[in-house]
Amino acid sequence: QLQLVESGGGLVQPGGSLRLSCAASGFSLDSYNIGWWRQAPGKEREAVSCISRSDRSTDYADSVKGRFTISRDNAKNTVSLQMNSLAPEDTAVYYCAALDHFSVTAWELCRILISEYDYWGQGTQVTVSS
Repeated sequence: QLQLVESGGGLVQPGGSLRLSCAASGFSLDSYNIGWWRQAPGKEREAVSCISRSDRSTDYADSVKGRFTISRDNAKNTVSLQMNSLAPEDTAVYYCAALDHFSVTAWELCRILISEYDYWGQGTQVTVSS
């Protein structure tokens, strides 16, 4: 069974850091395009960061540029999202999603319909509060 599982969420004070991890079972994440998305209460799900399979490009939402970093660890079959300088507005459930498409850039990946993704994780809660 193909499955994505997020981990690493939690409660952190403003200015703090968290590292989210997206792990796969049943397939290799290196063969997929990966997006990190988040959804705050009462808001639509939005793309946070994406990484392409074909050209290895990355993309970030303007709100997280310079603070978040997406990366692959092929040995562990994971994709991580390092989040620094967290702010209360980063509070949300964070999801990773995988898309099996040979040629898509990270910029495109962060702007396609949510329904285009092949797999989604169950999400991990990130709460930024003092």
